[in-house]
Amino acid sequence: MGMFSWTGRSPAVLRDGGVIAPDERLPWGQTGLMGVQHVIAMFGSTVLAPILMGFDPNLAVLMSGIGTLVFFLITGGKVPSYLGSSFAFIGVVNVATGYVASQGANPNIGLALGGIIACGLVYTLVGVLVHVAGTGWIERLMPPVVTGAVVAVIGLNLASIPIRNMAAGNFDAWMQAVTFLCVALVAVFTRGMVQRLLILVGLVLASLVYATLTNGLGLGKPVDMSAVMAAPWFGLPSLHAPVFDTRAVTLIVPVVIILVAENLGHIKAVTAMTGRNLDRYMGRAFIGDGVATMISGAAGGTGVTTYAENIGVMAATRIYSTAVFVCAAVIAILLGFSPKFGALIQAIPLPVMGGVSIVVFGLIAVAGARIWVDNRVDFSDTKNLIVAAITLILGTGEFTLKFGEFALGGIGTATFGAILLHALLSRARAERPPPRA
Repeated sequence: MGMFSWTGRSPAVLRDGGVIAPDERLPWGQTGLMGVQHVIAMFGSTVLAPILMGFDPNLAVLMSGIGTLVFFLITGGKVPSYLGSSFAFIGVVNVATGYVASQGANPNIGLALGGIIACGLVYTLVGVLVHVAGTGWIERLMPPVVTGAVVAVIGLNLASIPIRNMAAGNFDAWMQAVTFLCVALVAVFTRGMVQRLLILVGLVLASLVYATLTNGLGLGKPVDMSAVMAAPWFGLPSLHAPVFDTRAVTLIVPVVIILVAENLGHIKAVTAMTGRNLDRYMGRAFIGDGVATMISGAAGGTGVTTYAENIGVMAATRIYSTAVFVCAAVIAILLGFSPKFGALIQAIPLPVMGGVSIVVFGLIAVAGARIWVDNRVDFSDTKNLIVAAITLILGTGEFTLKFGEFALGGIGTATFGAILLHALLSRARAERPPPRA
């Protein structure tokens, strides 16, 4: 059966407690609506990441759609997944370009793009190796104690961005608090898809509160919608050319380790949900993600990764059809060609975006801890305890090592440190003579 040939299923299957498998689909009208839902699910994170790096969020949405189609084609339509902007790039991109988060367009975006393309190339080569040799070597190199620590470090390393750079004064700080409170209330007191869209719904609620206090009561900086009104409905996003700089490339390429860990975990999650072993597609999934990242970087977009937000939607709906992601990708591409949509994103108040960032970065950190819990990592084992403890502090404290003109810090140091430290301690333990009776 070809990748564009899905078995049609009736919605009655869902009412009877069944599932829609990756090679099945609902009627096209309902499949399209599910695609809209997946676009909404990925929206908050996909536009937040480029804003924090000074990229064009409109282009990021466009490239997320193109990247998802690339992923679909390379995996032969076998792996249901959506590719959105990766948060793993934020820290290293901002260091490589000297960019301060949320201060308009990044003037050194070309440096970042060169590093993103190089990272995508290395990621693709890893995918080829996995396709040929299997996944066992990756799972030995990055066991759950390492992947959990690395994922947690991403969130912790980014924590200072909203706290230091996205609140100009006391009013803005309070609005950040209002924002993450809105998100928390949506998360706890709603159900169904509203709860799944907690970031988007919380952002809208907080923006309304902000507009009431500023435009209505004269507090803080008012919301300016003039750019939204003036923007055309259709147009090409801003494109940028990459610049290949040795320092930027060496800073950004190590993100591939995080992307591999994310994709590996996501495919394992989809395997568990669908009951279908997708390990044989792991290499192709890495290749698809790597090629999509290179294409995005070549156009001026962010690096991309498979999205946990959309995996959550699949878990809630029990619909795993890859046809849904084709629809979602087409919708995202259409939105990417709308400057009015991009202007609306840019009009979101900075403190509100900061409050959402606090939630998102916190969820990333907790996701790392969840990897430990789900895999029952034994922290009574001193080796695991030391690996996790050192990794967290290296990443959170921006520990930096210099090699001549090159400096490795933050997420990069923590990632390499976790892998090397675990390998060193495991080898030392294996070679240690057994205790005497």
